[in-house]
Amino acid sequence: MSISEQPREPAGGEPRDVSAAPPPSVPPRTRAADGPADAPNEMPPLSPVGRLAATVGRLSREVRAAQAEAEGRALIELAKGILVERLGCGPAQAARQLAELAEQAQLTPLELAVDVINQAARDRMSEVTDAFLAATGTGDDTADDDTGDGGPESAAVRLRAAESGALAADDTQAVADALLEQALRPLGAAAVAIWAAGSDGSLTLAGSAGFSPAEAARWRYVPPDVATVARRGLTERAGQWITSLAETGLPSVGRHQFPGGGRVAVPAGTGGRLHGVLEIAWPVPLAPQPPQVVRQVEALAELCAHTLETYVPPHGAGSQPRILPDAVELMDLADGLHDPALVLVPHLDGAGHLVDFRIQHVNRRFLDPAGRPRAVVGGALLLEAYPMAAGDSELFQRVERVYATGEPFRAQHMSLTALVDQVPLSAVADISISRHGNAVLLIWRIEDEAARLASLLQHAQRLGRIGGFEENVLTGEITWNGQLFDLYGRPPSSIPVPLEELPGHAHPDDAVPIGRFLRTLMHHRRPASAAFRLQRPDGVTRHIRIVAEPVLDTDGRLLVVRGAYQDISAQHWTEVALAATRDQLAHTEQQASERARLTLQLQHAIMPPAQAPLRVPDLEVAVRYRPAETEQLVGGDWYDAVMLPNRLVLLCVGDVAGHGIEAATSMVVLRNALRGLAVTGAGPGQLLSWLNIVAHHLTGAVTATAVCGLYDPARRTLRWARAGHLPPVLVRGPQANPLPLVKGMLLGAVAEAAYEEAEVQLAAEDTLLMYTDGLIERRDRSVEESLAQLLSTVRPAPSTLDQHLDRLLTYSRSDTDDDTCIVGIRVG
Repeated sequence: MSISEQPREPAGGEPRDVSAAPPPSVPPRTRAADGPADAPNEMPPLSPVGRLAATVGRLSREVRAAQAEAEGRALIELAKGILVERLGCGPAQAARQLAELAEQAQLTPLELAVDVINQAARDRMSEVTDAFLAATGTGDDTADDDTGDGGPESAAVRLRAAESGALAADDTQAVADALLEQALRPLGAAAVAIWAAGSDGSLTLAGSAGFSPAEAARWRYVPPDVATVARRGLTERAGQWITSLAETGLPSVGRHQFPGGGRVAVPAGTGGRLHGVLEIAWPVPLAPQPPQVVRQVEALAELCAHTLETYVPPHGAGSQPRILPDAVELMDLADGLHDPALVLVPHLDGAGHLVDFRIQHVNRRFLDPAGRPRAVVGGALLLEAYPMAAGDSELFQRVERVYATGEPFRAQHMSLTALVDQVPLSAVADISISRHGNAVLLIWRIEDEAARLASLLQHAQRLGRIGGFEENVLTGEITWNGQLFDLYGRPPSSIPVPLEELPGHAHPDDAVPIGRFLRTLMHHRRPASAAFRLQRPDGVTRHIRIVAEPVLDTDGRLLVVRGAYQDISAQHWTEVALAATRDQLAHTEQQASERARLTLQLQHAIMPPAQAPLRVPDLEVAVRYRPAETEQLVGGDWYDAVMLPNRLVLLCVGDVAGHGIEAATSMVVLRNALRGLAVTGAGPGQLLSWLNIVAHHLTGAVTATAVCGLYDPARRTLRWARAGHLPPVLVRGPQANPLPLVKGMLLGAVAEAAYEEAEVQLAAEDTLLMYTDGLIERRDRSVEESLAQLLSTVRPAPSTLDQHLDRLLTYSRSDTDDDTCIVGIRVG
């Protein structure tokens, strides 16, 4: 039966009052959290302190249960009132009707009361409730037993209970408690904070739940311009939906309590004005939420806004309570300003949404950009008087933002456009927008073109150190600007210096160019310029350039001379310093070129680009060395291929860190040391260990990489070791692969180091390549990508080993301009 039907009398004829119905149950989460007093897992309070704690806990549970019951009874009474109005019956009949409907629908009276309220209200909360039920998969006939105690309580009841608690609360702290317990915990939230926005951009923690008291006290006030989660939520209309707080790096209340949990910050506003922010914390990362849940949170934020409208920050919250002037006082303030000002008040539509601002008052200094009188503009809507304010200038959006947040806005050289008879008229102005109470003060100062150009000229003369003058040759009147008095080092009250007395204020050696300047200007009556040294009264000499032109009358007679002085002392001394620097740079370049030439000669003497082939039975050996293209980058790359007394072939390449003569000399030391150590017959690992001692102690602590191998022609085996170097590449048939890595740190890093050895069996037609990083290194690719490119280049093996090495140098894609060494062997 629907609620629009007439009530029926129950059997027995006695009316059934709603008070006889089962009382609204305490929320299951509250009961589960409290539990029975005689639970088996609860220790009996033996001490007086324990008994006191148990008493406090019991009383707290009773208070929460009473609050929940009161909220439920408030919803039932509201539903009874709706039935009284709809059915035209008395309270007793409405209570009986509610009880019968609940029994038929197998719902509790509280759940049915919420359904009645939703059907009658059809407000945003009812729409959000329906969407939330669809999103969470709960219906009115399905119990929400998330606590496991069997107490049914629908999501609709929780949302309406949260609304009832928020509207009935006398402060924002109670609102926070109601929102968390009734609406947000079922969504998995662990804490909630309600922030009040100040007119200066600050945030005050008006209420919180789920955070520790110490944490809430620490965050009671956030100064302006401090980036927090709540601040981001205030500045963005859609709010902030953060998966994990730790990933953002933003500070916020409870960040140590829930470091990796999700956060939501939604602006709380009504009628186009933002009063604060609703911030919700989850203990775990927050997954993307469906639109229904988003709308539910936005509706809860709107509930907070109603409480924040009347919120007054307590004393000591970071700022004293502000006194807001009304519109009349703001009009008086605007009339006292020397710039044009408008007093704007919000214009709301029937639904209470901000749609425009009405121009409540224009001050006496008001100057319309289109030239319209004050009477035409006063009393009109802002978008009617200035429709272009919603265009590119974004003036309306700025006003709307200031009204919403209370943060003032200042801008210079902002373009204002007004439509007059459908003709856009533009002006440039400095803008100031601020909120005062429920009104907005808009001030603009339209730039005067002549004043702007004069200011621009004054700044140009000051920055360019230019002083202007004008001299009337008939009357002798001379006019200087202030900058010229500064150039001469004279007070503004002194008498300007005539042009004919200019030689007396200049250096004696500059008399000739000054005389030529005066003859051209005064006698030949043509524009002229000259450079001279001005000797000021304070003993300072300035380098000056003077430029002047004559002004003639209709008969060709000289009337006025006007011109300018420019202080070019900085330019003069810059040119002097530049000339000295140029000479020093040429000398330095000559020294560097000579040093690079000697380094290159030393390197070529030790390692020619190609050397005579090594004669080994059934083995072809070839080497290549390519120096750096830039002489200053001559480096420490080296190679060696030599037959040892024990008939083994020593093969090695290395790279000393750095460039220049130091790297080249260190390379010579390491190369010769390895050659000498190899005659001992030691293996490659031992040779690198000894070479590490040489690098660490005998070469000024240089560091280097190297790969060393001993090839046995009789067994066709290669024993090798590496010291931080790239491994050799083995080309066998159509395949090319680097040898498996063996352990070994770079040379010279530590005093003693051990190097692992490996042995590879070579076959006929195998090719083995050792190389330095100058062959493959690129700035825009990793070493692995460069090595893959090298392997694709070496696979097509030419007929001879020399052609193979030349091909590698030709198709090398290295872009570091470093020198390169390659040692290759091919088994016969």
